[in-house]
Amino acid sequence: MSVLIERAAEHWEFVSPLLRKPKNEDDYDALAQALDELLEMTGDDESHPLMSLVDIIGDWIEEWDHKHHPMPKASGVDVLGYLMREHGLTQSDLPGVGTQSVVSEILSGKRQLNLRQIRWLAERFGVSVETFI
Repeated sequence: MSVLIERAAEHWEFVSPLLRKPKNEDDYDALAQALDELLEMTGDDESHPLMSLVDIIGDWIEEWDHKHHPMPKASGVDVLGYLMREHGLTQSDLPGVGTQSVVSEILSGKRQLNLRQIRWLAERFGVSVETFI
């Protein structure tokens, strides 16, 4: 048996809880807590010896989130409403979309965004056109 395996075996009972993929929400919560503690220890030091453990746990948490806590899909109208709130804009602040009444109809679902409007919004907010599709 190699020295590395012998040392790992000696410390396995202490390390093993960190080296298991989550099987339930309690496991997930424990890994998230461990990741927070590890990030406090490593800070911004990408060369820290524990960064490989941060990467492993981070990947498992991300995998769990994608499978068990998926982000809902946002429509282009949802994104538009969000961006308007974030930027403190009113319906009349979007002349490239149309008049205030046109923007109102889009936000209420009575009208859909067309390609010209989507291109204008993408440029206005510095995002890809796919954001509004």
